[in-house]
Amino acid sequence: MALALTAFSVNAASVYGDVTGEGEVNIADVNAIVNDIFSGSATVRDDVNGDGEVNIMDVNEVINIILGGGIAHDNGPVVGGDISMLTKYEAHQRMAAQRYGITNAHYYDINGAVINDVITWVKQQGWNAARVRLFVNPANASTTDKGQGVIQNLDTVKVLGRRIKEAGMKFMLDFHYSDSWADPVKQYTPAEWAGLDDEALTQRVYEYTRDCLRELKAAGATPDYIQTGNEISYGMLWGPVGTPSANLKKCYSGNEENWERFTNLLKAAGRACREECPRAKIILHTERVAKPSILFNFYTQMRDKAVDYDIIGLSYYPYYHGSLAVLANALNNLSNQYQDKDIMIVETGYCYHYAISGDYDLSSTWPITYEGQRKFTADLIARLKPYSRLKGLFWWFPEANEYGLGGSHWSTLHVNDAWYNAGLWDHETGRATPALYELKSFVE
Repeated sequence: MALALTAFSVNAASVYGDVTGEGEVNIADVNAIVNDIFSGSATVRDDVNGDGEVNIMDVNEVINIILGGGIAHDNGPVVGGDISMLTKYEAHQRMAAQRYGITNAHYYDINGAVINDVITWVKQQGWNAARVRLFVNPANASTTDKGQGVIQNLDTVKVLGRRIKEAGMKFMLDFHYSDSWADPVKQYTPAEWAGLDDEALTQRVYEYTRDCLRELKAAGATPDYIQTGNEISYGMLWGPVGTPSANLKKCYSGNEENWERFTNLLKAAGRACREECPRAKIILHTERVAKPSILFNFYTQMRDKAVDYDIIGLSYYPYYHGSLAVLANALNNLSNQYQDKDIMIVETGYCYHYAISGDYDLSSTWPITYEGQRKFTADLIARLKPYSRLKGLFWWFPEANEYGLGGSHWSTLHVNDAWYNAGLWDHETGRATPALYELKSFVE
């Protein structure tokens, strides 16, 4: 039995499954949902599993919470990684065996045992969340960008999102409102939307976000966290590729017209999130941790223009941003200035082999070795722990693993055109690195 839901303040209860708002989960919450179902008066608060419907699945969810210990907080810490390329690696590993008889192309644990399902395995290692990116139409991306990981259309995300949810993990959806990589130096409007004026584009963002979320819910992949944009410090949905720089509509300090346009786009995306996934937390993602003044201006603009969101999301890569002291300075400023918002590190990483070219060489602190990568992870977590509102830590591209996919068959079997050596599996052995196991300490 599924019912249309009436409005309810989903922020009223801080405890997951606390339908009655009493601060704990017990049989009264089961009775409340059952009564609302049979009286036809179900509200958003009854939709415990966040799938947009109220039925026996929500009753079962509350019973599971009770049997599992009674109280489960919505805002507990989460740790995991962005595993957006996992399905492609898995497909090529299968191809290696079926087409070429290659039997060693697998994910392995640190001891060399084959991992049959990466998602359920990382759950066993203490991860409780995973992130997946979504492009509007990655078929329009350049050949180079496709070769570097721009493949995630909605069908890909449905598959990964459902697997994440079925494993009992939280699912973070990362909207790239673009056909290709969206980051601080490129936030280009999808080709299909390129001719829209600002008003029509705002409406299109709303409809696209709404429709994607509806399809994900129907596929059993309801997001728990939603990024409305990726690394959007300078805005998003600029003019299409080739637009003169003066007309890109970037957001800088003092550029009031572009900020107004940008925040209208974010409001449209956020409205769709609240309507379709009312229990999901909305994240606004920036990456200027080395530039606190830019962070301050960005989130002040969000506050002044009444953009609805829940979490400040940050990227932190030491080779691009600097030491942990730099990160701490940014966190101190954000924690002091925006005390109504939680914070997450939604992207981080460090090398185990072969340094990544960046602005900072921190190999004297964290050698480019397994142990150096593990020590970076431990030091990062230790630095994050004192911040009570720091609620999440996600490793970017942990699943990179070309082991067994090279040699004479590289042209057909490789997944990524260049090895990314800041993942959590070693390309040369296929084995998990010690840092993967260290991540769980963030939630312990």
